[in-house]
Amino acid sequence: MEKKQLQHQNETFLKEMREQDPHFFEKLKEGQQPEMFVLACSDSRVSPSVITNMPLGKMFIHRNIANQVNVADESFTASLYYALKHLKVADILILGHTSCGGVRAAAEGNTEDALAPWLASVRESLGGAACEGLGEAASIKNVKTQMERLEKHPVYQQYGQGVSIVGAVFHVESGEIEWMN
Repeated sequence: MEKKQLQHQNETFLKEMREQDPHFFEKLKEGQQPEMFVLACSDSRVSPSVITNMPLGKMFIHRNIANQVNVADESFTASLYYALKHLKVADILILGHTSCGGVRAAAEGNTEDALAPWLASVRESLGGAACEGLGEAASIKNVKTQMERLEKHPVYQQYGQGVSIVGAVFHVESGEIEWMN
């Protein structure tokens, strides 16, 4: 994708937003008050704001490979802390998806040096060595495990009272979102 294409897309975005609300960007400048913290996968096909048709400012989003809650991940921990303590979000969404390369790599035993530590955590969330053959059910299992991990996360324990945790899996093959109980 070239810079020119990105610039054109931005110009289209600006035009559309200004037509909808001439003061939209002035309002954005005033600050953010998102209602939800979202943990999603880094996958380019799964943009939380796009697939839920939410406007800018409604979601505070953290993304990593296979949407992992990992206490050792300083970036996730800082994002969670900021969302709970300073932004006072009401809900947390853990958003996984089908055809997740991170989940598949973990399930298939990928051991590339640069990915191994991260995929070990993903593999653990799928049940370890027994995770092969789960197919698309692995994405659902992964989201449910991350919901459990989040409940135990020290930052959530300290600042998450009354903040609900919702899980969902985006089906890339249909565009539908499957909500977890």
